[in-house]
Amino acid sequence: MTDHRDEVEQLLAEYRRSREQLADVQQQLTAISESVSSDDGLVTATVGGRGVLTGLTIADAAYERYRPAELGAQIVRLTGAATAKAFAGASEVLAPALPQDTDPQALLLGTADLTADEITPVGRERAPAADDFGDDESFEDANWIDDSEWQRSR
Repeated sequence: MTDHRDEVEQLLAEYRRSREQLADVQQQLTAISESVSSDDGLVTATVGGRGVLTGLTIADAAYERYRPAELGAQIVRLTGAATAKAFAGASEVLAPALPQDTDPQALLLGTADLTADEITPVGRERAPAADDFGDDESFEDANWIDDSEWQRSR
């Protein structure tokens, strides 16, 4: 009977250590914050350890420098770069708590046991890059509403 009690006590002690380690990892993940700014310093995106955008700073001059689509592309690019930095930090935090052959980056991305074919999005378009917009492009007569799917009734 005492052998079983010793085993149970050991299992409980191991469980408590695991919970303490998990709580420590969670605190460290919560503390991660990475920011990336545009080359001109007008836009800064900040992302937390779980890849969530936690801050976005846009200087007033950015509205004069960038067209709306360019600003949107800049935000997407900076957020992606900040996410990559945050995930790198999160991987370092997670690695000691994971089984030896587990890739922390793949775990964070939710792709740990998926093949490349399974994670490639079907029919997904790339976000526009700032280089996609010419300096001489005029938006004066542009229609900003996509009415191609609207049903016209007359």
